Amino acid sequence: MSMNTDQIQNQVAAERFDVIVIGSGFAGLAAAIEAKRAGASVCVIEKMKAAGGNSIISDGGIAVPASQAQAEQHIQDSKELFYQDMMRAGLYCNQPALVRTLADGANDAFEWSKSYLGVPYLEKIEIFGGHSVARCFTARGITGGTIIKQMLLKIRELGIPILFQHRFLSFWNDQNDTIIGVRVLKNYEYANSSAGEEIKIFAERGIVLATGGFGADVAFRQAQDPRLDETIDTTNKPFATAEALQEALRIGAKPVDLSKVQLGPWASPDEKGYGVGPYFSEYVVFQYGVVVDPETGNRFCNELADRKTLADAMLTIGHPCVGIANQACVEQSGWSIEKCLKKGVVKSFDSIESLATHYGIPNETLRNTIASFNQAVTNGKDAEFGKPILVNAQQIATPPFFAMRLWPKVHFTMGGVGINERAEMLDRDGNPIPHLFAAGEVTGGVHGASRLGSCSITDCLVFGRIAGKNAAGN
Repeated sequence: MSMNTDQIQNQVAAERFDVIVIGSGFAGLAAAIEAKRAGASVCVIEKMKAAGGNSIISDGGIAVPASQAQAEQHIQDSKELFYQDMMRAGLYCNQPALVRTLADGANDAFEWSKSYLGVPYLEKIEIFGGHSVARCFTARGITGGTIIKQMLLKIRELGIPILFQHRFLSFWNDQNDTIIGVRVLKNYEYANSSAGEEIKIFAERGIVLATGGFGADVAFRQAQDPRLDETIDTTNKPFATAEALQEALRIGAKPVDLSKVQLGPWASPDEKGYGVGPYFSEYVVFQYGVVVDPETGNRFCNELADRKTLADAMLTIGHPCVGIANQACVEQSGWSIEKCLKKGVVKSFDSIESLATHYGIPNETLRNTIASFNQAVTNGKDAEFGKPILVNAQQIATPPFFAMRLWPKVHFTMGGVGINERAEMLDRDGNPIPHLFAAGEVTGGVHGASRLGSCSITDCLVFGRIAGKNAAGN
């Protein structure tokens, strides 16, 4: 849920601020709030008519190590274990100092979101693929909109203007080639690129780039990875494009890991965008069920592996796979799949035979596959693929049985501009570019080859806050 221009003041007294934040997702709003709290005058530039960007359609999951809630549930975790999990998921391509900064700041950012912003979270702590222990919290409503709503309330309380329909064009340099502000297109219309007028906004102290990733920019992402053409769908909104990133690269920002693009293995080819299917696949199937190749009826991976491992395994299969669970699995997960069933993305069956027939899966092989997995649940160990068997796991033995087709979609771009631990934007020699900061998905180096699930919001809040504080103190 976002606030529109009637809810947040869209006018400013003068086109001059201490800090300009470009982007109104998790990272941008966190930067704006902290810059204002540090005593700076702040404005937020947003090219669309409403705030939130891709953040508002996320599932609201945030990974937090060594939290009080974990301790209360006797879950043993540490910042070091979280750091190791992120590095392993990123194939050790991550910038270690940035991962340390995220791990060290995660719990503080989480507590800030609760106590200062008032974000409500569900009590259950989840374990997602690639994590060693349960450490993932989910905002109430299972949507990032819950977090964005609270951030916008704080933005309004602090009197921070959001300039909606202001598209960032370029950085503004003085005669000494020092960046002193931004050029923007005022009254920008997404559906009409010729609309609007160019204006300049001066930044006394700093500019924070928080424009998100480029998952919907087919031309740019395909230039980084030729496989990612228009046949590969994305979970992103259509305006998740690369123009701001390209402008940063044009003025000399360091490019980091631009070819590292994450595909979400929990997506379905039977719906557009993110959809509702992931509520079944990620929260039920991957944790308690199985994924099979419909041509063979066999499992082919650890369903709780990290996203890259699972997506790569599906791409190797070469066609949509099928995720399977039953009512016992759904009940044990604690999640509702009613929306998935109503939309028809997830289908219900009275028997394994009817499920197999529907998807063209060899019936006898599928029965053996599920029987083998049920034995692993009984034994508490998956000897075939090493999937962690959760302590409350149930056998896939009684109807109704549920299934969903799975095929990866572009979800997250790990690459972007280089930053340091102070969220300062770096040039190609690794030196800070004066007055420029960056946070969130527009940056590179934090996640390496593949982002660990639920770490995006953590990243945005930690580095967004750092960027805002340091821009204000610049």
